[in-house]
Amino acid sequence: MNTQSRNYTRREALCAMGLMALAFHPLSSLAATKKRAMALQLYTLRDPAKKDLADTLKKVREMGWEFVQWSGMPNLSAEQIKAALDTAGLKAIAAHVGIEPFEKDYEANVKFWKTTGVGDIAPGGMMNDCKATSKDWISGAKRLDALGAKLRASGLRLSYHNHAFEFEKFPDDDRRKIDILLETAKPENLSAEFDLAWIFVAGVDPASYVRKYKGRCPVVHAKDVVRAKNGSKQEFKPLGEGEMNWPEIFKAGDEAGIEWYVYEQDSGQGSPFDYAHASYEFLSKQMK
Repeated sequence: MNTQSRNYTRREALCAMGLMALAFHPLSSLAATKKRAMALQLYTLRDPAKKDLADTLKKVREMGWEFVQWSGMPNLSAEQIKAALDTAGLKAIAAHVGIEPFEKDYEANVKFWKTTGVGDIAPGGMMNDCKATSKDWISGAKRLDALGAKLRASGLRLSYHNHAFEFEKFPDDDRRKIDILLETAKPENLSAEFDLAWIFVAGVDPASYVRKYKGRCPVVHAKDVVRAKNGSKQEFKPLGEGEMNWPEIFKAGDEAGIEWYVYEQDSGQGSPFDYAHASYEFLSKQMK
């Protein structure tokens, strides 16, 4: 057997183990109630939430959203988060949180997020001390892998959320940074919370990466964007109003086993409630 065949077989075996681990994740059965499931990334509504969290969550539920990802919200205790969500009739399926708190006090942070009802944890990017070189990056991947293994044993799933820079390369490695990360960490210990719009902004086809990591991207960020042109900056849009190829993305997602499409919009024209509502209308029509 040649080297290429050995690597391919190992990759396939790791993916199979990852699929088995994901199949027993506590939120998998929730998403399995329909072929696709949807949630709102609360970071989208971070500004109104700072002024009135209860009213913001109430309006989220009135739009039709049932599930959310906790991020960018006021600093509350786990009990307060759960109470606020319960009052609004919402359930948090995921949260954005750095891994450093888990490294300092693992048990307390596991208890915190389990109290809120969250099952998926994802840092919003690579740790600052692991970005400079390929060696640092691999060190960061190993830290994520180790934490992911512990969290899996505790009933939580760890993912990595990308921006555009992860699709760049280090001078001494031909692989994209995202590929180095996902090849270093085991599939059962680290999933990919792909931000589909940032992949697109990086000049890469989002559907191709969803397919590449089949079985390893249970939660993705559904975001729409018009890429930068003629010196302008990229512009985020409500779902269906940008340049993303959603039919192909949903097709790839069905093939790859995406469980949750989490709508997020970093910024936009007008009220965030308006574009969150428009995106709910678009996304709800795509759920099966």
